[in-house]
Amino acid sequence: MHVVIMGCGRVGASLAAALERLGHDVAVIDKSQQAFRRLGSDFHGQQVVGVGFDRGVLVEAGIERAGAFAAVSSGDNSNIISARVARETFGVEHVVARIYDPKRAAVYERLGIPTVATVPWTTDRFLRTLLPDGVATTWRDPTGTMALLQLPLHEAWIGRSVRDLQRATGARVAFVMRFGTGVLPDSRTVLQADDVVYAAAHSGTVSDVTTVAATAPEEES
Repeated sequence: MHVVIMGCGRVGASLAAALERLGHDVAVIDKSQQAFRRLGSDFHGQQVVGVGFDRGVLVEAGIERAGAFAAVSSGDNSNIISARVARETFGVEHVVARIYDPKRAAVYERLGIPTVATVPWTTDRFLRTLLPDGVATTWRDPTGTMALLQLPLHEAWIGRSVRDLQRATGARVAFVMRFGTGVLPDSRTVLQADDVVYAAAHSGTVSDVTTVAATAPEEES
């Protein structure tokens, strides 16, 4: 999916990197050319200089083919205006705006624009809003080191043990929801159909862990 991000501060750069790791095509808009330094040399997406509510700038960034738009600049007004233009003018399906003043958030929500007003979990919330079927953590510790996430298990994991899943992903299975009841598994627990598995992992490995879990396990030789 093509995603357009307005604002290349710390959140915008982090979000762009996370989306690109997930395989999405990303364009970043910022009024300062210097801001793109935050993206690093590994970023392969588009960099567009300009303001995010300018229609010409948005078109240059590929808004007409975008499936998602995130406004994460340092200005509330700029964020909400650009988000509304993306939604109402270009018909982008998934739109979210960062709002610094939480009192405004409810007003903008009524306009149909999801907002994020608290900083500690901004990147995860943006991913959850932009990519409903993508990677998003259920919980993250205050230091940002560890994350608890629901694993998107491939059906081929059914009948395999928790030990096998942990060995493959490098994560620790915390608990399993089975038939509506929480189960605390051990390494010998066998995964069943319709299990919902929650695992703890280092924050920097979330994308890799979910990718492995969503892929059929390798056959043992």
